[in-house]
Amino acid sequence: MKVGIYGASGYTGQELLRILLNHPHVEVTAVTSRQYKGMAVSDLYPVFTNRTNLVFLDASPEEVAAAADIIFLALPHGGAMKVASIFLDAGKKVVDLSADFRLRKVETFEAWYEKHGAPGLIKEAVYGIPELYRNEIRAARFVANPGCYPTSIILGFAPLLKNSLIDTETLIADSKSGVSGAGREAQIGSLFCEVDEGFKAYKVGQHRHTPEIEQELGVLAGREILLSFTPHLLPVNRGILSTLYARLTQKTTTAELLELFRRFYEKEPFVRIYREGSIPNISSVKGTNFCDIGVVADGRTGRVIVLSAIDNLVKGASGQAVQNMNLMCGFPEGAGLGMLSVFP
Repeated sequence: MKVGIYGASGYTGQELLRILLNHPHVEVTAVTSRQYKGMAVSDLYPVFTNRTNLVFLDASPEEVAAAADIIFLALPHGGAMKVASIFLDAGKKVVDLSADFRLRKVETFEAWYEKHGAPGLIKEAVYGIPELYRNEIRAARFVANPGCYPTSIILGFAPLLKNSLIDTETLIADSKSGVSGAGREAQIGSLFCEVDEGFKAYKVGQHRHTPEIEQELGVLAGREILLSFTPHLLPVNRGILSTLYARLTQKTTTAELLELFRRFYEKEPFVRIYREGSIPNISSVKGTNFCDIGVVADGRTGRVIVLSAIDNLVKGASGQAVQNMNLMCGFPEGAGLGMLSVFP
């Protein structure tokens, strides 16, 4: 199957290409970038030297649609809503890695982002967490790939909310991310001297992933959810560790909670539940599509603590996008995604 990456020069675009070049069932036939038009991909990213002869194109959506069967939109927020309908009208399947179609309510999107340019498509977009929406994704032609923080938080809280084991008014997510989450464009806040040897919170109480997280946790809980979410910037390239807190609604043990998580995710190829006493580390998921989860029942406070680790560029973006593509196209779900972390 032929694949196009529309907006391929950023970190998520290059990560898509890294994964897709090793995928047994697809061929990447078009990669676009206005900024790097005419440049060989391997000149911008030397990691691809002798692995691909692809050149960045400044191509229209119609041209890319003519060259590919399935399209990944790896555009900045606001870009996908301008072109998604062109690909869909051409009969192509689309996976959008931006936030443009993740929120189900137009008014919520516009309160946190900007005026929506394609509100009529929102209802068609399937939210792309395979662990929760696998059947819907299989039947979809348009998938909204989740954000990185939301992926780690939603997968961490899901078993507890689905089983009504936590007080929904007490949810806290304390998340830390590597610098690549800010993208490849030069920003003062992600310069080496600004990040190295530092550790800080940012966008406290106002991060735009908040409504996405609340939306999906609300679906799991069957009621509206308000969450306290604070992201932090780690002086590392990639990885997210989310530490999640909530008050338990009944007395339980760590062993019982771990068994619940194991049962909930027992058929999931990319969720790994740690044994009691073991805590996830972002180094174990770097470059992989895994979400590693540890759980602790704090009997002293009556709270549960969940630790959820992902690679923000893989399970938090491009890897999950390929996982969704596999489901949409009838490929084995793990095709192209068998990589383990490079450790140490």
